[in-house]
Amino acid sequence: MGETFVGGWAKNMHAKARRERVHGRGAVDKTPVAGVRDRATGEVAAGVVPDTTGPTLRGFVQDRSTDGAMAYSDDHRAYRGLPYHETVKHSVAEYVNGQAHVNGIESFWAGLKRAYHGTSHHVSAEHLDRYVCEATGRLNRRGWTRWR
Repeated sequence: MGETFVGGWAKNMHAKARRERVHGRGAVDKTPVAGVRDRATGEVAAGVVPDTTGPTLRGFVQDRSTDGAMAYSDDHRAYRGLPYHETVKHSVAEYVNGQAHVNGIESFWAGLKRAYHGTSHHVSAEHLDRYVCEATGRLNRRGWTRWR
């Protein structure tokens, strides 16, 4: 499981007023997206979330996982309190800890952002959830020989 922030770069905005609208670095003025990836099937469930606080992210994960499923995440405090949960500590350059890693969902984020910047160029926050659903559908249906 993991989260990312999607949005444009201030340097690519055209109007000075739009550049001035973006303040700070990182997640400022970007839309948070959360996701989980099932290691057994490789399928992803992702969607836009209102924020990255603990109740929001834990609820997102619990709604999209089965009881007793092992959850792996980075060391983001919002995931603390989930049952059957192991973490990796990206803050100290730890990326694998036994079975714990988040490479699957990080790979999905990389593909989502490559498509976002390479194909669509811009998706408004209003329609970002549709774009994320399209990307998860494309990933979840790869390898199908025909539509069901």
